[in-house]
Amino acid sequence: MSPSTESTETTERTPLLTQRIESDVRPKHTPLPMIQLSCIMFVQLCEPLVGQSIYPYINQLVGELDVTGGDEKKVGYYACVSIHIQNDRVGRKPILLIGLFGAALSMLFFGLSRTFIGLVISRCLCGLLNGNVGVMKSTLGDLTDRTNRADAMKFIPIVWATGVSVGPLIGGSLARPHDRFPNSEFFALEFWLKFPYFLPCFVVAIVVLVAWLTVLLVFKESVPWKTQRSLQQSSQSGPNSPTLDSRQGPLPLRELLTRPVLLSVSNYVALGFISTSLGALIPLFLTMPINVGGLGLDPPKIGVILSVYGVTAGAVNLLFFARLVRTVGEKRTFMLGMCPMVFIWLLFPAMNLLARQSEGLGLGIYVLIGLLLLLAAITDISYGAIFMFILASAPKSSRGSVNGLSQTSVSIARAIGPALATSLFSVSVQRNLLGGYFIYVAFFVFGCGAMGLAMRLPHEPWSDIE
Repeated sequence: MSPSTESTETTERTPLLTQRIESDVRPKHTPLPMIQLSCIMFVQLCEPLVGQSIYPYINQLVGELDVTGGDEKKVGYYACVSIHIQNDRVGRKPILLIGLFGAALSMLFFGLSRTFIGLVISRCLCGLLNGNVGVMKSTLGDLTDRTNRADAMKFIPIVWATGVSVGPLIGGSLARPHDRFPNSEFFALEFWLKFPYFLPCFVVAIVVLVAWLTVLLVFKESVPWKTQRSLQQSSQSGPNSPTLDSRQGPLPLRELLTRPVLLSVSNYVALGFISTSLGALIPLFLTMPINVGGLGLDPPKIGVILSVYGVTAGAVNLLFFARLVRTVGEKRTFMLGMCPMVFIWLLFPAMNLLARQSEGLGLGIYVLIGLLLLLAAITDISYGAIFMFILASAPKSSRGSVNGLSQTSVSIARAIGPALATSLFSVSVQRNLLGGYFIYVAFFVFGCGAMGLAMRLPHEPWSDIE
């Protein structure tokens, strides 16, 4: 056999062998940067603490402000009235610090507010100064890749659930300390009578300030192009040194409005709209008297129930999220989490009807409350899945811009959703629409629409765009 023939035979076989070897080799799993990730998770913890700690007492607080004219049915109208591109340019760390400072400041103002306008201004201040949710997602995108992103993303709902558990406990246990601790001389002071809801706000503000110090002292900037430029500037000098591409850095927002971005963001908006509506409706439903369509529970019990939800959501994400993503993929994981949003609304009228018939809260109602919390916890796995789609839809240098777009869009939905849900609750009861249960039919329809939108996602997120 001639050398040429031997060479030809080798060349013909080589691609087959190479293809088989390459198909068997999977990308090496990148270790998670745990110190950086821990800093981000601490910041993440502050978000639900700030948001959820007020839920056990907010309806009672609004009722005490005399803006409802003594009509409990109107509480729903008032209970939920309430700089992402720059983090690609100036970095994640400055925006995180500004956001944490704003959150702490707003909590202190909230606790010292004695008018409804003061409450609204304090919450608006929190929203104006705090854009950390989108920045945290961008940072996670900077710190991870396709091999370890699911492992990192599973911590977001877990930490959020921890905050959702601890926040209501703080709010429900520490609100009105002069009533909760009647034997304490300290809480008998005039200050606590004048500002009965300051203590839980102060405790949350302290936690947020500790997170601020952690980011300031421990967290390292993660923006890829800023880090790369810093390394080049430290290793290169002289007039002949190569410079960075002038186009390196974030793209204009208009160039980012692609189909992957719009599809991912629209699904995130739908999820945010429905889930925050549910989050606002649950404490309102638990607070309102049975004859007004609720269950008539007091703030401490509501705090415990919301905390149980937080623990359940954390456990579901810890045990199942990463495993589901690796087994069935991101799309099916997202849709699995969205399924309860179609049927969960049926539990509210069932609980109220059962409470009316039994003239109290029996074991059956608490079983239904447990089922409600379980379905709501399953829904939380959708957040990690859709975050992976959003991160994969944008160039690495412009993740902050895309996350800013997504967070701005979902913030609008989260403002409309709870206000619509609580208002529909009041309208349904006042006008006796469908026996006072019209709101649940409306959100059943919204849930079906969100499922239809979720079906348009691809089976896997798009490959990371450089």
